[in-house]
Amino acid sequence: MNTIESNLLVGNDQFAIIVSRFNDLVTRRLLDGALDTFRRHGAKEEQLTVIWAPGSFELPQLAQQLATSKKYAAIVALGAVIQGETTHHDYINHQVAAGLMRTAQETGVPVMFGVLTCENLDQALNRAGGKAGNKGTEAALAAIEMVNTLKLLKSPGV
Repeated sequence: MNTIESNLLVGNDQFAIIVSRFNDLVTRRLLDGALDTFRRHGAKEEQLTVIWAPGSFELPQLAQQLATSKKYAAIVALGAVIQGETTHHDYINHQVAAGLMRTAQETGVPVMFGVLTCENLDQALNRAGGKAGNKGTEAALAAIEMVNTLKLLKSPGV
């Protein structure tokens, strides 16, 4: 059996983090978690680019632009869509998830889904550094691992 497993070291790669300004009480915490994780895994400041988006709905377009630039090994998309009194959040969540996945599939650049889809602010805060961890941290770790795994898959003999 051949097992392919990568490491969690950043190396010399460039990473982009797109952050939704909407619900920034939550998204700034996600960003802090992602930045801290990248730094702990070897990233230098010049390897990280943070781009602010108006809201989560705009994340896929920015991800597409960044991925097609070929400047970044991976993109982390961070946002928080919190359910309100209408079903508006459903439309946003589905389109954001589909758009980010489409960008990753079409470009080959990993795009991590760090968008919280919560029923209320308490749930979102719990997932942005509270008792449920920090999904920004998880998305950054996934980005590092995906970049390294893709490199291994391109290696001769794999």
